[in-house]
Amino acid sequence: MTTPVKRKNIESKKRSDDSKPTIPDLVILSLLAERPMHGYEVNATLEERRIREWAPVSRPQIYYSLDKLTRMDLIRIASDDAPATGPERRVFETTKIGKDKLADALDSDHWISARVYQPFLIWLALSWQARSRTFLAQLNSRRKFLAERLAAERAALNDVRAEVGHEHHEAVWMLELKSEQTRLEIRWIDKIIANASKREHARNSKNRST
Repeated sequence: MTTPVKRKNIESKKRSDDSKPTIPDLVILSLLAERPMHGYEVNATLEERRIREWAPVSRPQIYYSLDKLTRMDLIRIASDDAPATGPERRVFETTKIGKDKLADALDSDHWISARVYQPFLIWLALSWQARSRTFLAQLNSRRKFLAERLAAERAALNDVRAEVGHEHHEAVWMLELKSEQTRLEIRWIDKIIANASKREHARNSKNRST
């Protein structure tokens, strides 16, 4: 049973969560700033532009964000062709307040300094405990994954270049950066694989066996 105190805490947390836009909220807010869209058009745009490769916006998140952003007056319903069908058919657009809120959010320092913990780097730090065959197998699997991702990134970059018609666009720059990062990691993995047989524990470790 939910006690009054628990209920109050839940409601307080919900209000706190609704007090500022999250990353998925901001992505959707930005898409609607381009042009008014239905909920399903937002989802189609996310898929078409491969936005989910760099931003965590699930399909259920779209409708949660649309409801939240509407309550915050950051977006509004531009038209409602079929109210009975729900948010899929409602056309949403960004309000002036929404555009200002988006611009304010992009002023934040956390975009520059926030750290993201990458599972592969954690695995690498712990890999001295892995079996030798596992170490090489994982590196080769990571390389294969990166090679496939690089091919997809190059294809996406070519599509975006054709769509925007020039090189000086943030989508082009972002995909160029992602491709360069992927290429760099592939070269780094090739070096590690080539030197895997030389791998050894730290020579100056205090816990080194005698």
